[in-house]
Amino acid sequence: MRPVHHSVRLPIAVDKALRTLAERQKISVYAMLQRSVKAGIAAQINPPTRDTSNQEMLAELASVSTRMVDVERMLDRALFTACAAYCYARHAALGARTSDEAVTAEINAAYDRQRRRAQEGRE
Repeated sequence: MRPVHHSVRLPIAVDKALRTLAERQKISVYAMLQRSVKAGIAAQINPPTRDTSNQEMLAELASVSTRMVDVERMLDRALFTACAAYCYARHAALGARTSDEAVTAEINAAYDRQRRRAQEGRE
């Protein structure tokens, strides 16, 4: 097979990369250019197969994210329940006669305090 001559103009950055590769492999710039063209054509003729594992990982990540939202909601509800139990137990232990509205206000204040402390822990 007879080789065919082509003139190629390269941007300066590509020429520098080509020369660096040629020096590293101890071949001429022209031989490196020929290898690069062959590798480029081969890569375009036989493109890599599409990797489905990335799509599967994204689907799993979305699923985990959805479950995390559910867990956060459940933990938030558990925190509120714990605050309510604490406030009612405290009032019962002290024998205080307070209205449900006052206890509810204390529950909400305790819940808000705990949420703020959790937010401070993230920062």
